[in-house]
This record gives sequence, structure tokens and C-alpha cells, in this order.
Amino acid sequence: MLTLRRAEPRDAALVHRFVVELAEYECEPGAVETTPELLRAQLEADAPPFECVLAEWSDEPVGFALYFNTYSTWRGRRGLWLEDLFVRHSHRGKGIGRTLLARLAAVAVERGCARMEWSVLDWNALAIGFYERLGARPMDAWTTFRLTDEALHRLAEDAPTSSPLAP
Repeated sequence: MLTLRRAEPRDAALVHRFVVELAEYECEPGAVETTPELLRAQLEADAPPFECVLAEWSDEPVGFALYFNTYSTWRGRRGLWLEDLFVRHSHRGKGIGRTLLARLAAVAVERGCARMEWSVLDWNALAIGFYERLGARPMDAWTTFRLTDEALHRLAEDAPTSSPLAP
């Protein structure tokens, strides 16, 4: 039997374990830098940077969906960004991924979000087919860009300091 529940700070090690398993599935086993301690602190924060839904099959943790809010200037409303969706291989094909996505879609609708978005690796044909069967469409005209590490810091050094921005 499938149950969904919101991740709490006490679930930080489990969330971390799912993140590591997802990285392994995506052929990036050494890429995870976060720690259970960091995730716990973030989940305990007054304004956590993310939310997470855990899927349990007969009380066994089998998957998760980690998400956060975005904002669409064109639509004038917030959106929901699905950062990670993962179901353990042993429990795929049972509707767990679809149920997690349906729950997130309900959250988006409840919050008045204009859209729900996520990225998928271009080699992951199974996931792409799954998402398309749900009615999701790829944004072929858009390319994701990312600044990290040295490039991010190098660009930040060029920022003007005369007008600091407060959060």
C-alpha cells in the first residue's frame, strides 16, 4: 500500500540517501555535495529552500519528490520546480512516480501556480516517455545554462558594490 508524507527534519538522512541513489542512477555517483546535516538544517529553517514528499510502500521508503517555488514574470504567478523525482528500481511500475507527480500537481493548483516544470536528462527515454504520457511537453526552444563554482565566483567579482541588495 502506497502512502505519501511530507519530509520532516528527522527524514534528512533518508532524503540524502535518495539523492545519492538518484545521482548513481544518473551516472554521477560522486557529484552529491550535500549532507544529511545540511538537509536537516534546511528543513528546520523558518523558510526552507525546498519541500519534499516521501513515498512509502507498506511503510518502506521507496521514493521522493523534492521541489521548490519559482516565479513566472510572464504569467505573474509562482510556479513549482520539481528538482528531483526518484523511485527505487524495485518499486517502479507500481504508479508511485505518477502518484508523486499528481500530488505535486495538486500542490501547484492549491497554491495558484501557473505551471510545474522540471528537467530530464536527454538520454533518459523511459522518463521522457513517462512525462509525455502525463501530458508534459519538452521545451525544445529553451536551453538550460548553469554557472557553478569558479565561473560563478568569477562573475560575482564583477558585480558593482555601490548598491548592495538586501534579502
